[in-house]
Amino acid sequence: MEYRFIKVERDELIATIRFNHYEKRNALSESLIAEMEHALIQFGQEDIRALVLRNDQKRSVWSAGHDIKELPRANIDPLPADDPVMVLLRSIRSFRAPVIAMVDGTVWGASTDLIMSCDIAIGDYDCSFAITPAKLGLPYTASGILHFMSRMPLNVVKEMFLTADPIGPSRALQIGILNHLYLSHDLESKTYQMAKTIAQRSPQANSVLKAQAQMLSDAAVLNPAVFEHLQTLRRNVFRGTDYREGITAFLEKREPVFHQAE
Repeated sequence: MEYRFIKVERDELIATIRFNHYEKRNALSESLIAEMEHALIQFGQEDIRALVLRNDQKRSVWSAGHDIKELPRANIDPLPADDPVMVLLRSIRSFRAPVIAMVDGTVWGASTDLIMSCDIAIGDYDCSFAITPAKLGLPYTASGILHFMSRMPLNVVKEMFLTADPIGPSRALQIGILNHLYLSHDLESKTYQMAKTIAQRSPQANSVLKAQAQMLSDAAVLNPAVFEHLQTLRRNVFRGTDYREGITAFLEKREPVFHQAE
């Protein structure tokens, strides 16, 4: 496959996927995700002990999140299980080798969930993280919220979702989004030092540990009645006026005007 929106490379036991679509601020478009999925499948068939996910060049934005132009305007679930972004998050979480996010810019929306789906996140002082469905009137998925709850205190998760405001680098380290925070000139070397350390360990043990940790963090079981209730709550939102207004306002490059909840 010829890659247009990412770059891939391998150095012995370490693989790297680099975002390379700056015209769209590395938004998680269907085209970019298709290339990432292909690369993950290819690397999954090789003896890869660690995978680094990063930008190809340092820019102010690491990734702008879900490509808003690819979201439905109204009345349809914007984040079904087969949405490319949701599929990508599962692919990252199920990739057999540890995935390290190297973050040197701002991270928005679903791309923050992508960071949460990686096993380790390392950033510099130019990074920040915002989860922004409240700006779009978009009902986020229960699984996505669980990704955040498995990494951070519930009150912090609520703050991030309710305000949609960015979390800066120092606080991101404090609350568990980042494992490590470095100066920009040290970020790359420290990230690959971590990757090399992991690559020297037992790949079988690490693969099982990752799978165990994943299953345990996802172990919260919802009975069918609760799941159906949550889906009903989400459906009421994406069929409501706020979601339509949020998407329209974003595309028109203006602030949305939301209405009182019914």
